[in-house]
Amino acid sequence: MTTIEQQSGAAQRGVSRKGLGVGKVGAIGGAIIGVSAVAPAYTLTSGLGPVVAEVGLQVPAVLLIGFVPMLFVLFGYRELNAAMPDSGTSFTWATRAFGPWLGWMAGWGLVASTILVLSNLAAVAVDFLFILLAQITGDESLADLTRVLWLNLLCTGLFVAGAAWISYRGVEATKKVQIGLVIFQLGALGWYVVAALVAVANGDGFDPQQVDASWFDPFAASSLSALSAGVSLAIFLFWGWDTVVTMNEEAKDPKRTPGRAAIATIVITMAVYLFVTIATLAYAGVGETGLGAGNPENQESIFAVLSAPIMGPFAILVSIAILLSSAASLQSTMISPSRTILAMGHYGAMPSAFRTVSPRFRSPSVATLASAIVAMALYAVMRVLSENALWDTISALGMMVCFYYGITGLAAAWYFRRSWRSGVRRALSRIVLPLLGGLALLALFCKTAVDSIDPAFGSGSALFATRYDADGMAQDGIGLVFVASVGILLLGVVLMLVQAARHPAFFRGEVLPVAVDDPDAADDDELAHDEGAATAERN
Repeated sequence: MTTIEQQSGAAQRGVSRKGLGVGKVGAIGGAIIGVSAVAPAYTLTSGLGPVVAEVGLQVPAVLLIGFVPMLFVLFGYRELNAAMPDSGTSFTWATRAFGPWLGWMAGWGLVASTILVLSNLAAVAVDFLFILLAQITGDESLADLTRVLWLNLLCTGLFVAGAAWISYRGVEATKKVQIGLVIFQLGALGWYVVAALVAVANGDGFDPQQVDASWFDPFAASSLSALSAGVSLAIFLFWGWDTVVTMNEEAKDPKRTPGRAAIATIVITMAVYLFVTIATLAYAGVGETGLGAGNPENQESIFAVLSAPIMGPFAILVSIAILLSSAASLQSTMISPSRTILAMGHYGAMPSAFRTVSPRFRSPSVATLASAIVAMALYAVMRVLSENALWDTISALGMMVCFYYGITGLAAAWYFRRSWRSGVRRALSRIVLPLLGGLALLALFCKTAVDSIDPAFGSGSALFATRYDADGMAQDGIGLVFVASVGILLLGVVLMLVQAARHPAFFRGEVLPVAVDDPDAADDDELAHDEGAATAERN
């Protein structure tokens, strides 16, 4: 059957299966993969410092603010997944709600942000690999090997390749790898929290701070720009829970399991973040010297600095946890872009080669390979342009996540717009909460995009800079965070126009048509996830 014929069939069916394995993931397994994708140990060591730099002691407030729109959008994800359990998630849902053009950009936002973080994950794993070697051997110079460009790129590439190989082997292999890794990193972070609070209680903190209600007051932040930048970074801290939703076609109960796993993931993540953040601020304070959490030299990897004075010889557990967390998240995060790219290829929004599924492992083969290659290439470019590539990619990632999460929230509100007649609960979970969350995230995206034009935003790296201060911070030019985030979106527009010219069926609405009927009445008829197909795939 030709691609055109396959697309015509898809047009008649609407949302359809793609050949992935069926019944592979339950709620507990999904939550484990979700926590792994969020990667609390990696995320905190990479993201906590930059948030402190923006808002100081108000980090807990920023975390709570960032949590609210995430939670609101999660309701939209849950409802959309129950109606259309499709691995394309944001891409498929936005297409069904708004049409192919905005749907394509939502898919691109998801793919670009996850690919952006893949290389970041691998780079953090490399950093802590050398830190761990230094701790084991007692030779501190080994930790500096990560600054050797060719060695850093080589090791990062090996981590990316290893993650792609495990992901290619399917979600069952992913789930088995993740269980022990998640338990270990949560245990190590728990030890860190207890040790830090005990040190503060004994008067042994670096800059002991008494936990105060003002830490939870967003109005205590220095400015609106600082608050918006901090919240954008906090969005990065929570990002990753939607990975479990992209596995919906492989879940034991595609309509319910992903939503339950996502809720469990985000609640566990919030609890871990608050405990670790409070312990860190109480022990180190937010000063810009020494072990202070506001010290610019501590920004890219705060645990690398604080774990030894807090935990003594047991600091090696945190280094191992971050190394494992980065590697585990690298592998589990690979799930998301590969399945979205698979869906885009399946529906004709990307070249048909991306619809290829491994007949043995029932996983996206070409899409997984493409994700790994592009992630490594992007990291190499960012690393060459800026020594602070990790900080800048985190800031850019926060903006990208706000973009596609925001569109998904609006897609839920619009797709279910007639549900206001079905009762208060459905109106809230399907329309009101996703709408509020989506609008908040898109507003944050716009605000941060404007602010990031300033070269001082993020690490202070910029393109076309001609003047620098004594610390090497750019005084003019265009901020690298703005270039990375907005530039990636513009690249998506170009690729979308090229694909529309070569294969216009999807962009004419012939393959994945916009929903025009009441979804409550049409769900069962328009989905191809019927029991007969599922049974045939299991056999």
